[in-house]
Amino acid sequence: METRQRTLVKGMIWIALGLVTMSLVGLLFTGSVAVGGTMALVNSAIGFVSYVLYERVWSGVRWGRHV
Repeated sequence: METRQRTLVKGMIWIALGLVTMSLVGLLFTGSVAVGGTMALVNSAIGFVSYVLYERVWSGVRWGRHV
């Protein structure tokens, strides 16, 4: 089982990668740094919360683990 701290660090790193990617995609599609950045921030916030909840739920599932 993972600690909460590990889950949060993994989530922050994943979101940082997604933030950069989404910023570039948003910029390419809209031509605006502000709009692209806003899209990336909103997406990253939603993705971070979803990821942490998902990981915490799965950390309690015993199926498929060899103990």
